[in-house]
Amino acid sequence: MSEGRWSDLTARVLSAAVLVAIGAIEVWLGGVWFETFIAVACGLMAWELVRMIEPQSPGVAVQLGILTSASVLLSYHLPSVYTLPVVIAPALVGMGQLSRSKILYALFAVWIVGAGLGFISIRENSGFGWMVWLIAVVVATDVAGYFVGKAIGGPKFWPKVSPKKTWSGTAGGWAAAACVGIVFAAHAGFGVAFVIVSVLASMASQAGDIVESAVKRKFGVKDSSNLIPGHGGFLDRFDGMMGAALFVLIAGLIYAPGGM
Repeated sequence: MSEGRWSDLTARVLSAAVLVAIGAIEVWLGGVWFETFIAVACGLMAWELVRMIEPQSPGVAVQLGILTSASVLLSYHLPSVYTLPVVIAPALVGMGQLSRSKILYALFAVWIVGAGLGFISIRENSGFGWMVWLIAVVVATDVAGYFVGKAIGGPKFWPKVSPKKTWSGTAGGWAAAACVGIVFAAHAGFGVAFVIVSVLASMASQAGDIVESAVKRKFGVKDSSNLIPGHGGFLDRFDGMMGAALFVLIAGLIYAPGGM
């Protein structure tokens, strides 16, 4: 085993174990516990985003992080007529405070708040099983992509944007998501279509990761922050989850089997 190739494995596994444990407890509890967890995570992602765009404005990063957390909670609990204004509020405020990359920030800010709203809606409205499935697909995609990519290597998926990602790791993520889909489909009595949905959610997760990688390359940073040892920041860790959550919200309008 090459020590250099696997040098970050210990920190990555330990921090992932802690995140999984905390996340599992929050998902199981639901309600205010889960909502607060998601709101805090989204606030930290917004903080990281602003730090990448304007590292010389730490106060603005903190303010927009707090506003994002509040927007995530309010967007779910306020009457639906206020949902859109609350979702876009951090984007509008940030555009007025930042001096560059305003459109990029606004798009990411809406994505972060919208994904946070999506997580809460899936857990509270669709149920525990759907949230577990979503997390399982994203985690399986990430873990399989990491190990298969490291072990097999091969051609790069998109070297200009994400130089470490390989086609072997990408395909490994799809295969792992298909396995998750098979398990959940068998448990809930769904058909083959659900396995396909799981793979599509995996692809959406990977798309979210690629978008965040492109932003990091634009601003010349390796990680969005160093809050999570071995993983970087919350944007690095949850970008795929946000991509998958957005896909599930859209797919739910088309394909909506019963509860799990």
